[in-house]
Amino acid sequence: MATNILGIGQSALAAAMAGITTTGHNIANANTPGYSRQQVIQATAGGQNLGYGFVGTGTEVADVRRVFDQFLNTQVLSAQTTSSQLDTYSTQIGRINNLLADSTSGLSPALQDFFAGVQDLASNPSSTASRQSALSAAQTLAGRFQSMDGQFNEMRQGVNSAITESIGTINSYAQQIAKLNDAIVTAQSGSDAHPANDLLDQRDQLVNELSKQVKVTVVKQDASYSVFIGNGQPMVVGNQAFTLTPMAAPTDLGRIEVGYVANGKTTMLAENGLPGGTLGGLMDYRTNTLDAAQNSLGRVATGLAATFNAQHELGQDQNGALGGAFFTVAPPLVNSSTANAGTANVTASISDAGALTTSDYRLQVLTAPVAGPPAVAGAYRVTRLSDGTTFGSALPQTIDGVDFNISAGTQVAGDEFLVKPTVNGASGIGVAITDVAKIAAAAPIRTSAPAPLSPVNTGTGKISAGTVNTPPPPNANLQQPVTITFRSATKYDVTGTGILPGTTGIIYTPGASISYNGWTAQITGAPASGDTFAVGPNTGGVGDNRNALLLASLQTANTLANGTASYQSAYGQLVNTIGNKAHELDVTSSAESALLSQAVQAQQSESGVNLDEEATNLLRYQQAYQAAGKVMQTASTLFNVLLTLGGP
Repeated sequence: MATNILGIGQSALAAAMAGITTTGHNIANANTPGYSRQQVIQATAGGQNLGYGFVGTGTEVADVRRVFDQFLNTQVLSAQTTSSQLDTYSTQIGRINNLLADSTSGLSPALQDFFAGVQDLASNPSSTASRQSALSAAQTLAGRFQSMDGQFNEMRQGVNSAITESIGTINSYAQQIAKLNDAIVTAQSGSDAHPANDLLDQRDQLVNELSKQVKVTVVKQDASYSVFIGNGQPMVVGNQAFTLTPMAAPTDLGRIEVGYVANGKTTMLAENGLPGGTLGGLMDYRTNTLDAAQNSLGRVATGLAATFNAQHELGQDQNGALGGAFFTVAPPLVNSSTANAGTANVTASISDAGALTTSDYRLQVLTAPVAGPPAVAGAYRVTRLSDGTTFGSALPQTIDGVDFNISAGTQVAGDEFLVKPTVNGASGIGVAITDVAKIAAAAPIRTSAPAPLSPVNTGTGKISAGTVNTPPPPNANLQQPVTITFRSATKYDVTGTGILPGTTGIIYTPGASISYNGWTAQITGAPASGDTFAVGPNTGGVGDNRNALLLASLQTANTLANGTASYQSAYGQLVNTIGNKAHELDVTSSAESALLSQAVQAQQSESGVNLDEEATNLLRYQQAYQAAGKVMQTASTLFNVLLTLGGP
């Protein structure tokens, strides 16, 4: 009986020791990330039938279990993924918001200063100082566009670096999870296997860290985890880890995409195929904000340069020559896919800057042309990437102010091209003239009444100053002398170079537009028979400001977005869009961070170490240990009594 009591005491002592050790382990790892508190699970050692009943034989430690709730952990993973994505997106868009909205380094001050210079030029068209001021303001504006675009490109390179870094982190976590899968399976093998708690915690913590980078889905298979990322790509299966790799986009070699490596083959994943986490946030930001913002800035630059040039080319400079291009305009960027099998190239040019959007376009060869006979035209599809609208199927065709065509060469079905009409608009704008005398502030035509060498008009008719018709280039006969002669008070003849024969007997309507040789004028009042009016070159018009006034009026004219936006309002729309999105992300990110904190708190309330609770457990196991020692001491005393019973 004493021996039995001694065994019971020994089992109690061992159980108390296991409890003290486990409690100490919990206390030591209270601040270890991903650690789940552990509990000693005790069970009775069973009873022994002594005839009068079953007498207990002590206790045994059945298991050491970690307190872990898979449901709560899944909630933490989901919240962590969303929070990381929003936080990344919010941080990145904040840089654009600060750039665009800055009252000193943004575009608005430079745009206002430029048109202030143009207005001063209109007030003093013959002043060299005013001309130089306008030219300097134009150079400052172009430099501001270029500087802002340079910062956009720096952001783009930063995104490429961050994507590459995230890919490396994901690969590292995947390899570690695969190794832990193998270690856990080995540790838990055998008929009497028990959970490898610390290894399990390490694996779950790695999965949690992985969820910060990308959305993860975990499927438990016995002791092993299968981890899937994004929209279902396996990243870990058992002890095998797959790999992601950075790769250049086929139609944009400066754009880093994510490649998935399996069975020795690399497949590029869609940008929206890796949602969640830091990687998903970077992809979302680049596609939906950075690309659109750079294209929007480029559209303002391209639209301003093209429309300002169009009006400038209709004017006359101080040398008496027609105006040339005031700004340089960047052409659309066209990239051929590296996977193309043909040799043909797509060409794109801007025919209507006012119709430009902020979207990029994908052109695909559906069927190649056949020379014949009979000849069969090729079929093509152009897709506006911002909304997925498709246009087909013939080339050339004009879409949103951009002329698309394909050059001679071999065309193969499946060939693909990426067209970016405005991406280089801000970097490519520049001032095309350096001589202030070449600023076309004057109009190239002048009207007069009466015509030279004619008698004085006797009627009350008056002719307007006249305007040059758009679009450029001007009519070849624009500055050729034209005479309007009234044969009566109600009819007139038009004669001069470029005027078709038989232009006689035209019915006079006061105030009606009269257009010939690329100019338009109006005659009002009551001309008398024999009255003449002349339209001819603006010789010596150095003080003329008519074209400068038209250039200055472009500041408030709705020249962009199909006649619905001015330069300033188009830029303001960009600033507002980015600002609103940044504010939305800031609020949403804060809300998601609060949800993450709640999810972590709920998970830690179940699995985390509470030092007060562990101190209580430590005291309880200490008392149990002392009590077990007393049992063993009692058993020893009883055994000694038995030994003395057989003495003399």
